[in-house]
Amino acid sequence: MPNWGGGAKCGACDKTVYHAEEIQCNGRSFHKTCFHCMACRKALDSTTVAAHESEIYCKTCYGRKYGPKGIGFGQGAGCLSTDTGEHLGLDLQHSPKPARPSTPTNPSKFAKKFGDVDKCPRCGKSVYAAEKIMGGGKPWHKTCFRCAVCGKSLESTNVTDKDGEIYCKVCYANNFGPKGIGFGGLTQVEKKE
Repeated sequence: MPNWGGGAKCGACDKTVYHAEEIQCNGRSFHKTCFHCMACRKALDSTTVAAHESEIYCKTCYGRKYGPKGIGFGQGAGCLSTDTGEHLGLDLQHSPKPARPSTPTNPSKFAKKFGDVDKCPRCGKSVYAAEKIMGGGKPWHKTCFRCAVCGKSLESTNVTDKDGEIYCKVCYANNFGPKGIGFGGLTQVEKKE
């Protein structure tokens, strides 16, 4: 059939594409309205298009259809998706998955990778860097960093420690400070009565 009107044929609808409405990709011409992903039908532009032979896709669908498969490539636990891949002709539900243990088999390898996790002396739970406060040479949770006697929240300026426990300065002075006359103990007058 002769091409009387003069434009190239659209790669999607096979109709004539005139210069004013033409988008070129991978050596082929498309209408602006036909330039969309062949899988999800999302409109494309020069930054979002990925071509495979005579087909055009958005980068997401291209990756799902032609990209690497398996754990670490958008199919494992790090990629939470309900996409089954049916619109791409894929059967992702029944793809083989390698057996992986649910817990680390070697705690020392885990510790090397993520660092040793310290335990809070007050509650005994793990203390991670984002919640760690050092006091008395030990790591504490922000919520556990309180006086052992009165429960007052502590800061580096008002904390004291004794025998692995932390106290505010007032409670420390009352419980472990010097006793007797002139040191907050009983006076001579109170002793006589």
